[in-house]
Amino acid sequence: MGVGYTLKLALFIALGMLSATFIFWWARSVRDGRDGEQPPNESGPSGAQAPTRLAIGFGTNFLDMLGIGSFATTTAAFKLLRIVRAEDIPGTMIVGHTLPVIAQAFIFMTVVRIDPVMLVLLILAMVIGGWLGAGIVSGLPRRLIQVGMGIALLLAALSMMMSQFGLFPAGGEGLGLSTTRLLIALVMNFIFGALVTLGIGNYAPSLVLFSLLGMDPHAAFPVMMGSGAFTGIVAGIRFLNKQRYDQRAALGLMIGGIPAVLLAAFAVKSLSLDAIRWLVMAVIVYTALTMLRPGSAERERGGFIFTAKEKLP
Repeated sequence: MGVGYTLKLALFIALGMLSATFIFWWARSVRDGRDGEQPPNESGPSGAQAPTRLAIGFGTNFLDMLGIGSFATTTAAFKLLRIVRAEDIPGTMIVGHTLPVIAQAFIFMTVVRIDPVMLVLLILAMVIGGWLGAGIVSGLPRRLIQVGMGIALLLAALSMMMSQFGLFPAGGEGLGLSTTRLLIALVMNFIFGALVTLGIGNYAPSLVLFSLLGMDPHAAFPVMMGSGAFTGIVAGIRFLNKQRYDQRAALGLMIGGIPAVLLAAFAVKSLSLDAIRWLVMAVIVYTALTMLRPGSAERERGGFIFTAKEKLP
């Protein structure tokens, strides 16, 4: 039994144990907490919006499985339909999306071939970056970073498009990295984890990073989902303890999200490398425009981990 296999097995066991812990805390929160106050527009029976909640969970998690992310789309849906009070949206998204993201992590870490040692190291780098980088990044102008990242992503998308037409070298098909490139990836993943504290999602930057390092873009998915699963569990438990989430909406995200994850898994797994590159470009452009757009939903709150200046109620 090799070191890589042992590390990946340990990763699965740790994620399974943390998932069980998260479910326990959620069940206890439902038992001991409030039963979800009525949202501002809900005048009918309590179950009147159940199909809408499930539809939001399905749609946002399907897009999340494709690498587009779920927080900006969920925030927009909740605000447009007035399903969740604004102050409860962050906790509702984190609690509701965590189990679907855990399912994504298990699926991609199983079906996508990737160097297990690299996978564990990259996940650790991003999680550590999220916590240790919070104090540093929280002092930087959030909007300035978003604009800079948005412009950088658009330039990356342009270079990838030129690669598709043979004007630049395209990303490779490798499933591992050399020592030098792995060190670069670890540093960047640490930075991505810190940027998450500003509400800047890591999906598009991760896809760019892997492509520029010559890897198969499919390999980014287990890293992205694995990082989101571990950090989401920790952040979700904090909101559960504080009772700052809408129980019904969170359940809608979870119940609608898990089937969407299973369905989207087959779509991503079956896509050719050429198709996945075009999908990556679409994701990058979408994310860049979201960052550059004033009043962006993602600017309000878009990550699993929060800055040191933010206060949980």
